[in-house]
Amino acid sequence: MVSDKIEREAETLRTMIGIYCKQKHKQSELCDECRSLLAYAEHRLLKCPFAPDKPFCKNCTIHCYKPQAREEIRRVMRFAGPRMILHYPWLTIKHVLKIG
Repeated sequence: MVSDKIEREAETLRTMIGIYCKQKHKQSELCDECRSLLAYAEHRLLKCPFAPDKPFCKNCTIHCYKPQAREEIRRVMRFAGPRMILHYPWLTIKHVLKIG
C-alpha cells in the first residue's frame, strides 16, 4: 500500500514535470524524455527506504537518484517550482507545508 504522503509527492512530481515539459519542450503531452524521467522518479519514490515519513530528497541523508537523473530533476524543480504557485496553488501549499 502506498502512503498518502508518497502519493502526494508522486502527484507533485507529475505536475512539475508536466509544467516543465509543456513550457520547455512545447508538448501538450509529456515527451519521451520527460516521461522517462517521471517513470524513474516515481520508481525511486516507491522504493524510498524512509517511506512513509520521507524527507524532501534534497534534505535526505542518502541519494538514490543516479547523478544524471538527479541533475535533471533539479532542473525541472528549479523551473517548475516557482510556476506551480500560479497554476496549482493548493498543491504547492500542501507540498511546502507537508500536509495531507
